[in-house]
Amino acid sequence: MTDSQLTDPRIARTRRDVVAAAADILLLDGWERVTHAEVARRSGYAKATVYTHWPQRIDLVRDAVDRICDEAHHPEPTGNLRADLIAGLADFASDLSAGHLARVLGGIIERSGSDPVVDQLRRRLYDTGTAGLRRVLSAHLAPGDVDLVLVTLTGAVLVRVTCEAKPATRPFIADLVDRALPPLPQSGS
Repeated sequence: MTDSQLTDPRIARTRRDVVAAAADILLLDGWERVTHAEVARRSGYAKATVYTHWPQRIDLVRDAVDRICDEAHHPEPTGNLRADLIAGLADFASDLSAGHLARVLGGIIERSGSDPVVDQLRRRLYDTGTAGLRRVLSAHLAPGDVDLVLVTLTGAVLVRVTCEAKPATRPFIADLVDRALPPLPQSGS
């Protein structure tokens, strides 16, 4: 993209509107519905305009995932490891239960290994989605424990909601956190 295209407000508005439409489609309807025709219809721009800025369908999906990740929010940590993990995992479970995150992840998982861009998107989604929990764990655990505890916690919630089709309730999450955390050194000992 040229410097003039980056500063042209019409192009910026077009990009914003089209990416917003692509992100909404991805979240609400899933990967298969993110097509040039559908994005053009929902954004109100001509299909030729969409093709000009996003020649390949994966370009639309990439920018949609980037927008989703850029707008991701995580609960603010309080400093209480257990409470912060429960809040973060409950937020994750809520996003999965609402269906939109499951649709995005499903499309990415289905296509993993098929295209390097898809693999980058998978990594970006994971890194963004776990950033809050990773920060919380990193503040309290030894570096060697962070990844294993993170995978254990998020994996259990993912399986509970998507594979078992059961709610990841606060009591379930609290029990999970209590079982997954390694013994922590006592302060003042």
